[in-house]
Amino acid sequence: MRPAPEWLEEAIMIKLVYCIRRRAGLGAEEFSRYWLEKHGPLVRSVAAAIGACRYVQSHATSTDMSDMLRASRGASPAFDGITEVWWTDRAALEKGLGEPVGQEAARRLLEDEATFIDLAASSLFLTEEHEIFDLR
Repeated sequence: MRPAPEWLEEAIMIKLVYCIRRRAGLGAEEFSRYWLEKHGPLVRSVAAAIGACRYVQSHATSTDMSDMLRASRGASPAFDGITEVWWTDRAALEKGLGEPVGQEAARRLLEDEATFIDLAASSLFLTEEHEIFDLR
């Protein structure tokens, strides 16, 4: 397999995708409010320290359409939302999380996440983002 052209490698962003389930005993509205109004600003405050360039929360909506789509695929129960965090490239991610200030920021984020996220029932992974189309 041939290596990707240099211009393509430079365009590949690294994204953390975090599929989140809320902690037991936390209602959906309370969870969403905390995530948006408390955790979101915390992430924004440490973005430079971790080297992140973009952060998006996608809060799940409870709809018949979502239930139908999951059922049509035999999918597992829905997550309460997803978080996406972008870095311009792998080097930015490694630098941000490899320095003491970034490590301290990551510790603060994890400590806060443990207050509203069921960490064991959630999942996260890194991706290389390849935009196929954007018809906006």
